[in-house]
Amino acid sequence: MAEPFYITTAINYPNGRPHIGHAYEAIAADAIARFHRQAGRDVRFQTGTDEHGLKMVQTARARGVEVRALADEMSGHFQAMAAKLNISYDRFIRTVEPDHHAASQALWKAMEAAGDLYLDRYEGWYSVRDEAFYDEKELVDGEGGKLSPNGTPVEWTAEETWFFRLSKYQQKLLDHYAAHPEFIQPESRRNEILRFVEGGLSDLSVSRTSFDWGVPVPGSPGHVMYVWVDALTNYISGLGYPDVGGDFARYWPANLHLIGKDIVRFHTVYWPAFLMSANIELPLQTFGHGFVLNRGEKMSKSTGNIVDPVELADRFGVDALRYFLLRDISFGNDGSFSAEAIVTRANADLANSFGNLAQRTLTQIFKNLGGGLPEIHGHNDADNALFDVVGKAVTETIPHAYRDLALSQATEAWVQAVFACNAYIDEQAPWKLKKTDPERMETVLATLYIAIAMLAVAIRPVIPTSADTLLDTMGIAPELRTFDGIVSHWYSPLAESEFKLAQPTPLFPRLELPEEEPA
Repeated sequence: MAEPFYITTAINYPNGRPHIGHAYEAIAADAIARFHRQAGRDVRFQTGTDEHGLKMVQTARARGVEVRALADEMSGHFQAMAAKLNISYDRFIRTVEPDHHAASQALWKAMEAAGDLYLDRYEGWYSVRDEAFYDEKELVDGEGGKLSPNGTPVEWTAEETWFFRLSKYQQKLLDHYAAHPEFIQPESRRNEILRFVEGGLSDLSVSRTSFDWGVPVPGSPGHVMYVWVDALTNYISGLGYPDVGGDFARYWPANLHLIGKDIVRFHTVYWPAFLMSANIELPLQTFGHGFVLNRGEKMSKSTGNIVDPVELADRFGVDALRYFLLRDISFGNDGSFSAEAIVTRANADLANSFGNLAQRTLTQIFKNLGGGLPEIHGHNDADNALFDVVGKAVTETIPHAYRDLALSQATEAWVQAVFACNAYIDEQAPWKLKKTDPERMETVLATLYIAIAMLAVAIRPVIPTSADTLLDTMGIAPELRTFDGIVSHWYSPLAESEFKLAQPTPLFPRLELPEEEPA
């Protein structure tokens, strides 16, 4: 049985439509999931929407609609975004679903049985926008009053609430961080959390009575769970918890929680403490990626610079957008995008380099050999050197980069191998060899055919539709579209078969900026 790999995104808070940051996280997680599938692992990939909490209530009230109607509408937008961007999730979870409510209440009861919940009165600072409580020492002064560390407004809140004994788990968390340095990544996020926990943990308010849109607290009428207790539970409710057999036994603990850097604390302090309390294994790693900036500026409703990822995908193409985000943003850091940057990158790497390489090679096979695949008449040093470059990239550099979550390095290694192929075809000039040495021409074209197929498989996690279109054209069987399959001896049987290339068409259209866009 294949080794399991369970990856999750943060579930998105749908009090507004998706923006490019939501798309970036989904695309990154999807590429990682697709890589592990191609590497032969049994992948479980989960995403979804986090639909409870005060922000949803306030947004619904402002729009004059029922909160469930708002949740249904907005969750639909996130599902549509995932479909548009070719996100290959196995479960799209919604926190309004009955099985999620049952799992959240089971986790609550387990924490209660551990003696970690008690009823008291909460008085303190709360950010509605963050759905987070903050200690006085964390606040900063801003225009109009105090702000959270994220710059969001806070308000003084006082109500009866259930508390979780978070302070009890301070040393246990620090011990876990020390024993498992990979638990929080990248290193900058780990250092932030270490400083926070070492500074002391206060018990956490985990229920609300000021609204009723949430998971009811078992045995405590009038209380609903603090939205983060409910939201974080999705990672196990999606596996069938409290049933600890089946999918839960197969896939838990999660290999990777992929989240934005602004919610690392919830995932690496509160979530592991809840799991410790409930005697459930902790996830293996949480990675907090950076923000996607619009021309270097953080996106917000107030500045009016929020960009719809579906519109970007319609405008530039899904695979071009996916490629740009994973190629140009160093994973873990903030990164910027613009229309001209997407166009420049897609044209340079996809249309001009890889697309042109495939088009030139396949066109020569179609024209010179009637579409039948070329025979290999013995490789020389130049051929072997190209195989060394491409083979190392596909079997070593790219897989290692994916496993290290170095996504931009993976695409950089891929495009460098593409450049090597373009240098090879220019140097070997098979169009000249047709008259002077037709056997050598065939070997050159066969060498390129093999290299292009390997590179198509290697980039498939990033641009799955385009890569599969090319592999279909080339007659590469679906079972060979893996990192192991594409480096095996597949070419000779295909060349000896009745397979014929059809007239090739350009894989990547050149993109142009509309006239109103700045150059």
